[in-house]
Amino acid sequence: MEMETEYCFRHKHILGLEDLSCDDISFILQTAESFREISSRPIKKVPILRGKTIINLFFEPSTRTRLSFEIAAKRMSADTFNISASTSSAKKGESLIDTALNLQAMSPDAIIIRHSYSGSPHLLAKHINASIINAGDGFHEHPSQGLLDMMTVKQRKGTLQGLKIAIIGDIAHSRVAHSNIIGFSKMGAHVYVSGPATLLPPGIEQLGAKVCRTVEEAVTDADVVMALRIQKERQLDPLIPSWREYASFFGISSRLLEKSKPDAIIMHPGPMNRGVELDPALADGPRSVILDQVTNGVAVRMALLYLILGGDR
Repeated sequence: MEMETEYCFRHKHILGLEDLSCDDISFILQTAESFREISSRPIKKVPILRGKTIINLFFEPSTRTRLSFEIAAKRMSADTFNISASTSSAKKGESLIDTALNLQAMSPDAIIIRHSYSGSPHLLAKHINASIINAGDGFHEHPSQGLLDMMTVKQRKGTLQGLKIAIIGDIAHSRVAHSNIIGFSKMGAHVYVSGPATLLPPGIEQLGAKVCRTVEEAVTDADVVMALRIQKERQLDPLIPSWREYASFFGISSRLLEKSKPDAIIMHPGPMNRGVELDPALADGPRSVILDQVTNGVAVRMALLYLILGGDR
């Protein structure tokens, strides 16, 4: 495994793509490509982070992200520990900072946090010494998902520069959408978003996206079409009339995909509501890279852990 040594990655924390430069993002993606090979070996383990302690602190349900970080850490021989909201002292009224300070007293090297409140990882980074990785905070960002999405697109397209990225769905409640808009825009792609008016937040253009009045406008000549899950758990009141109506007007279908480029790829950050955001035939078809996203998630998270804990900073 060859690692680039000329570039010096100087970040202690990974709080959001808004904090990373184009060079930082390029270096992370390059490092992740180097780590991707490890997952194809008969023995999927290297000693790069032996002796390091990593805590997954998840206050929201998660399957892919939590497991992906855990696998990434273990493949680099780190010691990992998982803490969920249901088993933490937060259930007894302990504050987030007190929880983090108690964890810090046990000398972890990194804490990976997912929390329903925006800014939670930034709060921890100000109060404890361990490196913090944001695994999703409120409606703010999900940086590792944005990075793995960019890695997946670059593998298929060879570049990110000049591509048209169409993101369809619940933009308002999606931290994945926010990180992707920031990341792809920084790397020279053009991001177009569309969805029900109730799910398009004001000011999203300031992040670098172009808001389209119709899904057809967003998808036309797109290189990448990404469907987002309708996040009912984050909505205080229902913001769409029904699943069936959403699927009819905003779901990605074969007919709608005909407006994109012939080699356009289909993405979804998961979990997927089959038949709602995306036609199952497309999700399982040859243009889908959804499982590639999952595979690349491990490589990207290995790269992030390596760069903040084991790399040359």
